[in-house]
Amino acid sequence: MSESEKNKMLEYEKIYAEQGYKAVCGVDEAGRGPLAGPVCAAAVIFPDGLVIEGVDDSKKLTEKKREKLFEVIKKEALAYSVAWASVEEIEKINILNAAMLAMKRAVEGLKVKADFVLIDGNKTPDLSVPCVSIVKGDALSQSIAAASILAKVSRDRLMLELAEKYPEYHFEKHKGYGTKIHREAILEYGACEIHRPSFLKKILAQKEDE
Repeated sequence: MSESEKNKMLEYEKIYAEQGYKAVCGVDEAGRGPLAGPVCAAAVIFPDGLVIEGVDDSKKLTEKKREKLFEVIKKEALAYSVAWASVEEIEKINILNAAMLAMKRAVEGLKVKADFVLIDGNKTPDLSVPCVSIVKGDALSQSIAAASILAKVSRDRLMLELAEKYPEYHFEKHKGYGTKIHREAILEYGACEIHRPSFLKKILAQKEDE
């Protein structure tokens, strides 16, 4: 990453720091699309001006790189928090609202209180501090990108644990996303307790038609 690219990743943080905010926080989530498992969100505040080499949108990074940066981010952050919304909450309030809830919990879980929040996407959760949504923010803001890495790695690790409990679904391979192997397992074994029923309607309808 060039010097100009590094500076660009701090652009939003600098804009709000120059407005007098002392603890600008980045927030992102992971797991809105999968057929199984909770949705995870993370919030990160970095010391002013700190640049961490390699931090980018988690989807652009290899698993090995994410795992390495996960530890660096936790070490270098002024504060960080990881939070969840359960499958039950996803079913009760829908996935968008559940993602917003997880984000709110992540911000509220910070040991250093954020006074301004940068949210990835086009919607913001109900927060008690000022916030702004940034479309593709995980590619434009270092703190949002770092949050995307913490959320992604945390969720992937959980799905690896759940793979041991439910080996027939091969969660270690797809982390709950709707791959061919996952859909076939659902058709063969039905849903388990960590599947999202509202996400399975088309797949289960296919099974009934057979």
